[in-house]
Amino acid sequence: MNLVHKIEHWGDTHHPKVLDIVRIVLGIFLLVKGITFMENTSYLRGIINDQNVIDVSPDMLMILVYYVSFAHMVGGILIAMGILTRLGCIIQIPILVGAVFLIGIFQEPINAMLWPTITALALLILFTIIGSGPWSLDKVLSFKG
Repeated sequence: MNLVHKIEHWGDTHHPKVLDIVRIVLGIFLLVKGITFMENTSYLRGIINDQNVIDVSPDMLMILVYYVSFAHMVGGILIAMGILTRLGCIIQIPILVGAVFLIGIFQEPINAMLWPTITALALLILFTIIGSGPWSLDKVLSFKG
């Protein structure tokens, strides 16, 4: 059994049900954030432009804006429903790492959105390891009556 299978097995056997509620809330939070970004692309574009660490072309900037919005919406749905949870988390992790290091830290010293972003990133890493849990669509679909 390779390392990935060992981690999956450990995560499947050590998953308290209360973490499923946290997973669902995290998924809904990411979904709402994605919808908010999609409804107001100029806000997200402004956040990325104001970070002054990397410089991207306008076309690349719009691709990045739509990628972040789409990934938050799709990943949020996957995480909230508990189907392909690890994949949904892996899709989100690079976005939140970018948000923490490129946007959160290099902005003003007291950034109100930094702590929710760090919390969401920590939860994404946790759910990448432990998976979707007992209250999930993965669990329902795995029973072959």
